Amino acid sequence: MTANTVVGVPRETSEGERRVALVPKVVERLRARNLSVVVEPGAGAGALIPDTAYVHSGATLGDPWSADVVVKVAPPSPPEIARLRRGALFVGFLTPLTDPGKARALADAGVTGFAMEAIPRISRAQSMDALSSQATVSGYRAAMVAAELLTRFFPMLTTAAGTVPPAKVLVLGVGVAGLQALATARRLGARTTGYDVRPEVADQVRSVGAQWLDLGVDGIEAAGSGGYARALTDAERAEQQRQLGKAITGFDAVITTALVPGRRAPTLVTADAVRGMRAGSVVVDLAGEAGGNCELSEPGKVVVAESVTISAPLNLPATMPEHASELYARNVQAVLELLTDPAGALAVDFGDEIVAGACVTGKES
Repeated sequence: MTANTVVGVPRETSEGERRVALVPKVVERLRARNLSVVVEPGAGAGALIPDTAYVHSGATLGDPWSADVVVKVAPPSPPEIARLRRGALFVGFLTPLTDPGKARALADAGVTGFAMEAIPRISRAQSMDALSSQATVSGYRAAMVAAELLTRFFPMLTTAAGTVPPAKVLVLGVGVAGLQALATARRLGARTTGYDVRPEVADQVRSVGAQWLDLGVDGIEAAGSGGYARALTDAERAEQQRQLGKAITGFDAVITTALVPGRRAPTLVTADAVRGMRAGSVVVDLAGEAGGNCELSEPGKVVVAESVTISAPLNLPATMPEHASELYARNVQAVLELLTDPAGALAVDFGDEIVAGACVTGKES
């Protein structure tokens, strides 16, 4: 490739997807690095970014699919893959563990694909960690959804009619999304508690002002690779559910975020636990796309069971497209800087552990 590599930014077509892969501020930074950017007209509309903002930042409006590198948020559809130029690079979410057919389709099209969710979670790749940036949005929104659906106040209120105690919020799974949910719920005035099968994250829970839920279960240590939890054994899972079922009944709102990469989400909130919750309580299940952490969740829906409201929202980052796009665009910028040299030419080093880890189809996949 010669200098002045062209980066294409298509309009997202997945249902409900309002984010965009690059925002004007990031386009300016890429232009300063001698990259050209072609944006499909209307690409930023969902994030309230007009075409004129891209033009002012140095981008060109046009067909992004013939670019050297195409960047997206959602995985490309079959018609979109067909529009990619053979020999091009694709950067975006590709769900390689749950939909390997996507990578095979890119390979058949002669496209080298880099999956944002496959970037190694190492210190040098923190600026590229789109999973964490978007999980931050999800965790924030989850707390807001819980506050909206709960029939009770989050903060303590002292009025002439008496004092209303603060809501008790439990977050199950305290990765990036869980910690943000705890922090946001506490800012809203709730009394917050966190739980995870990885006991080493207890200090992180306390660092955001929450209490740590100690189930008193000995022998369950489930730290896995990449900062995720490992899958529990059947015996561990049964004991965890039994103890959680008893603890959950004491909370007004439960937010669940537990995921195991490439596998169905673990069930943490059973139907029996829901039945034990106080009427009007809320469960917000962020694992709906992976089967759900609550036994009664219906992905993408809000249902009421046993007088408890259960919400399993999908793609929460898309509901905050402005900031979610800004964060994601910075992640994409860092990836593009890794894949190019200062002169603007592609310089893909498949010996680099970040490049090799993110590449799901191509020379080193």
